[in-house]
Amino acid sequence: MNRNGLYLVIGVLLVAVVAFGVYTYQQQTRPGIEVRVDEQGISIDGNG
Repeated sequence: MNRNGLYLVIGVLLVAVVAFGVYTYQQQTRPGIEVRVDEQGISIDGNG
């Protein structure tokens, strides 16, 4: 593999790592809703 190919592989890996980090951050910070049904009835909790 020549030097340009190596740079290409490193660049693709860096882009993949950054994209995965952004995706993970967005998943953790988006509002979520939890709905529970039990003996006490229905309860809805949201973190947003």
